[in-house]
Amino acid sequence: MINGIKKRQRRPGTMWLAALLATTVVVAAPARTQEAESTTLPVEAAPAAAEPAVPSKTAEIASAASQPVSVSVPTEQVAAKLTPMTRDELAQEAAEVLKLARGTVADLADAKIALQDVSGEPQQSLQARIDELVWQRRDLFDRLDQVLVAWEAKGGTAEDIAEYRQYMNAVTTEGIKHSNVSTILNYAGKWVTSREGGIALGLKVLGFVTAFLVLLFVARILSSLVRRAVARLPDLSTLLANFLVKAAFVATVVLGLLVVLTMMGVNMAPVFAVVGGASFILAFAMQSTLSNFAAGLMIMIYKPFDVGNFVTLAGVSGTVKAVNLVSTTLTTPDNQTITIPNSNVWGSIITNVTVNDTRRVDLVFGIGYADDEDKAQKILEEVVSAHPLVLDDPAPVIRLHELADSSVNFICRPWAKTGDYWSVYWDVTQQVKARFDAAGISIPFPQRDLHVYQHASAG
Repeated sequence: MINGIKKRQRRPGTMWLAALLATTVVVAAPARTQEAESTTLPVEAAPAAAEPAVPSKTAEIASAASQPVSVSVPTEQVAAKLTPMTRDELAQEAAEVLKLARGTVADLADAKIALQDVSGEPQQSLQARIDELVWQRRDLFDRLDQVLVAWEAKGGTAEDIAEYRQYMNAVTTEGIKHSNVSTILNYAGKWVTSREGGIALGLKVLGFVTAFLVLLFVARILSSLVRRAVARLPDLSTLLANFLVKAAFVATVVLGLLVVLTMMGVNMAPVFAVVGGASFILAFAMQSTLSNFAAGLMIMIYKPFDVGNFVTLAGVSGTVKAVNLVSTTLTTPDNQTITIPNSNVWGSIITNVTVNDTRRVDLVFGIGYADDEDKAQKILEEVVSAHPLVLDDPAPVIRLHELADSSVNFICRPWAKTGDYWSVYWDVTQQVKARFDAAGISIPFPQRDLHVYQHASAG
């Protein structure tokens, strides 16, 4: 769509300067006053001069075509002016703005060529003209970029739009490469102090930082409200409650930032396109992580255990210290920290030792075959009933269980609070040993009798 720029004959630098001084054709740069006057490109009549005036390329194009809508208004109003335009109208608008930009680029090229052949005061005037043209080119490219964004949003083909952007990028790159230090510094100074440049960027950065801080404050309040709400649900696990609180915080910040960026004029469509394209690659590269993520959600929904429970997971026993969407962290009784991927946790047998309020203590006591079984039974019942941590309901079970190889075994199964399990286990074991010793009841250990037979040798 972009017509090639015709090769222009180069006049000697002195002749070009004489023509420049003889004409008063002015291509006004976009207005940057507080009143935000409309940006137009008026062409004033040239006064009489010794030599015929040679109008600039921009003036020639502006006189040959109607003024584009996006050039006739302040920069901040361009987007609003482009809103009602159709795709075809935007294509025409882009072509017209490009014509003006091409004229400015051509004038800038001629001015840079002429600058090499002059010195003194004419050189200063010409340098000022170059600085003005550089700024005007930048403004036209900014306006053209807004037209291209609107055109693309309304169905413009990627090939056509890419052709425009390629031209702007090439011109800008070449302009930087062939600009002197004075031009670059002057442009940088104008950009920093302009309403559409440094000031606008500073205001956007300040607005973004302020909005981000406000979002953090709002997210904290919202997560606090969610925490209070989930605290009223008695059946909700700590894992799921913490997940909901964090999800509320992150969702508020992320969605808020998307809204803020959209309001600031940032086009989020490319971002979503990149994320959508990268999601397929990430899905293959992070299969194990996604598996852990899914298992973590299942753990939080079905809550087979909670923080603080003593469990056995994937063959490892310990107290649950933390659970996230990727892994579960346990602390073993000897104070080791073990992290297990959630896919291994959900795919294994889960034993939750402390999930219930009460727990049965399983004990086995053996006595010798020559000892009194009734006396041993009575001692076991007295020890269990006298212990303050043993529960009456359910009632303890004490029975002669089996006749083993070396002992007669009694089972002793009292019930206790889950937190008192080991206290009851150790106390009952110690007291039974002491009572058996005092009553003369033996606690046998495995032993084997050997019988030796002698056979007389045949003689």
